[in-house]
Amino acid sequence: MRKRPLPRVFWVLFAGQLVNRTGAMVLTFLVFYLSSRGLSPARIGVVLTAAGIGGLASQPLGGILADRLGRKSTLVAGMSATAGCMLLLAAATDRVSLTVLAALLGLTGDVYRPAAAALVADVVPRDQRTKAYGLMFWAINLGYPIAGAAGGLLAGHGYWLLFAADALTCLLFAAIIALGVPSAPRPHAARTSASRPVRRDPLFLTFVLLTVGYGMVYGQAIVGVPLAMRDHGLPPGAYAAVSVVNGGLIILLQPLAGAWLGRFAPLRVLAVSWTVVGIGMGLTGFAATVPEYAATAAIWTLGEIGVGGLLGGVVANLAPAYGQGRYQAVFGFGSGLSKMASSAAGTAVYATAGPSVLWWGCAGLGAGCAAAALLLSPAAQRRTARTAVEEEELACA
Repeated sequence: MRKRPLPRVFWVLFAGQLVNRTGAMVLTFLVFYLSSRGLSPARIGVVLTAAGIGGLASQPLGGILADRLGRKSTLVAGMSATAGCMLLLAAATDRVSLTVLAALLGLTGDVYRPAAAALVADVVPRDQRTKAYGLMFWAINLGYPIAGAAGGLLAGHGYWLLFAADALTCLLFAAIIALGVPSAPRPHAARTSASRPVRRDPLFLTFVLLTVGYGMVYGQAIVGVPLAMRDHGLPPGAYAAVSVVNGGLIILLQPLAGAWLGRFAPLRVLAVSWTVVGIGMGLTGFAATVPEYAATAAIWTLGEIGVGGLLGGVVANLAPAYGQGRYQAVFGFGSGLSKMASSAAGTAVYATAGPSVLWWGCAGLGAGCAAAALLLSPAAQRRTARTAVEEEELACA
């Protein structure tokens, strides 16, 4: 039987996400901007840490707002606040204000994510969620290269252009949502207080812990891989080959993979994908030339493609219908935590224990997360069936 097309609201969100990602320039070039303001490397580290700390709180805040105020309101408010913080950061003139505003930008920047993920779960039928989340992942990866290229061009004419362009695309995202998504009552507000607390959901928390482990492995794509390429005497521009392979494969394969992978048990697909990412990272230890690094990037990118469209759908299927925002927020907090941990652990292991330990550790951690996912799969399938019944009952109420 032919499946129904994805709902219009999803495509409105998709369009807004794509617009927003094509303007995501500030964080990419933030180190260069802070250097241009005369900050030392140590002080730049302080500013970036402040932004990271703000980012850890961003998604939990967004999840609470998404469940209490609604998806649309949270998306519009979050994007508008992000635009304001960007413009204020561009106008900051001293170290203290730069640090404070970087923290505020981190706090507001991801408020929209739980609301966006929850909105997909609200409007997309369960059997199409893998495809929908895969397309959202594709939109993000399509937008980043555009943002990088445009940001490089604009930076040559003044960093304020990057802030203006990023703020503008945030406001355009807010406008697209405000005009294209119909207003709705607060989602299941009457039942929110009676919902299962996330902290008392060991199945879900275990799943989030596994995604943190995977994130620490995948995070070496921007931590360990550049360090290894540097130590092999390759210039910074050589890393572009890794980026091109990664982004190109995702753009080409993700739309096709999303629909196909939806036929299988999600945690089993994640187990295979996490294993492939671990193997790809592990093989980095044998690479020495640009083609060899590109080949290892192709391997771990194939695993990333399997992961990208599934994580949001798994969270949506494990969460109670009246707690989508909060569950997506906890998952997002785990993602932010894994980014910070991958940077800290990756550099520490590389510098103290050596590259070989890092790459073998990536392979082992990927395999360990995969094994745990297989053990978790039956319970996750039972939970998914139960939450599907809850959604049907809620829809009929």
